[in-house]
Amino acid sequence: MNTDPALTAATVSTSAEVRRGLRLSSAAGLGLVPLGVAFGLLVAQAPLPWWTAPLLSTVVFAGSVELLLVSLIVAGTPLVSVAVTVFLLNFRHVFYAFSFPLRVVRSRPARLYSMGALIDEAYAIATTHRTGWTGPRLLAMQAALQVYWVFGGVVGVAAGSLLPAPIEGLEFALTALFIVLALDAARTRRQVPLVVMAAAAVVVGVAVAPGELLVTAFAVYVLFLIVAHLVARRGRDVGLPAEDPLEAAAVPVTDDPEEGRR
Repeated sequence: MNTDPALTAATVSTSAEVRRGLRLSSAAGLGLVPLGVAFGLLVAQAPLPWWTAPLLSTVVFAGSVELLLVSLIVAGTPLVSVAVTVFLLNFRHVFYAFSFPLRVVRSRPARLYSMGALIDEAYAIATTHRTGWTGPRLLAMQAALQVYWVFGGVVGVAAGSLLPAPIEGLEFALTALFIVLALDAARTRRQVPLVVMAAAAVVVGVAVAPGELLVTAFAVYVLFLIVAHLVARRGRDVGLPAEDPLEAAAVPVTDDPEEGRR
C-alpha cells in the first residue's frame, strides 16, 4: 500500500478541486438543461437521426451554433455559408481567451479540450470567480457544463420521438434566445447604438442579399462596429467626447436603472 503523504495530499487536493468545479457549474448547468431539451426537440422535429444531438453537443458544443446548425443542415445551406456564419457567431470567443484562466491547465490535450469547451457560461463563471482556479477545477467545471448540455439534448430527442405531432413554432427557439440576450444586453443607453447598428445591418442584408441574410447581416454589423470604433478613437485623439460602441458593449449589465444611466 502506498502511504506517501505527499501523494495522498495531492490526490485529496485534486478531488477537492474537482468537487469545487462541479459546484461552480451547477447553477449555469441547470440553466443549460432546458435549452438542451429544446435543441433535442428541434433535432427530432427536423427530422434528423437521434444521434445528431449528442454528436453535435460533443463535437461542436456551442449552444446557439448547434441550434442554428440544425436549421442550416435542414435547409441544405452551402458549406461555405455555414462556415462563415459559425465563424462570425463564435468570433467573440477570441476575446474571451484574453481573460480566461487557461494557463492553469498544464496538459496539452486537456488544454485543447478547455479551448474547445470555452462557452459563454464557462467564461461567465470564470470571470465571476477570478481567483483560485486550478487545472482540475477548471476542467471539471467545463466538463460538467458539457454533460448538462448533452443530457438535455438526449432528453429532448427522446421526448420528441414520443410526441404524436410536431410542436409548431419550435424552430423559433433560437430567435427567441437571441432576442432575450439582446434585450438583456441593451438595458442602458450606452448599448442603444449597438441595437440600432444591428437593426441597420439586417435592413442592409435584406436589401442586398436576402438569400444570404444571416451571413450578410453579420458581416455588415462587424463593419459597422469597426467604423464606429475608428470614429470614436479619432474623436478621442482630437479631444472630442466620443462613445466607443465596443466599450459600451463591455459595460457590465446592472439591474439598477439609475446606475445604468450614469
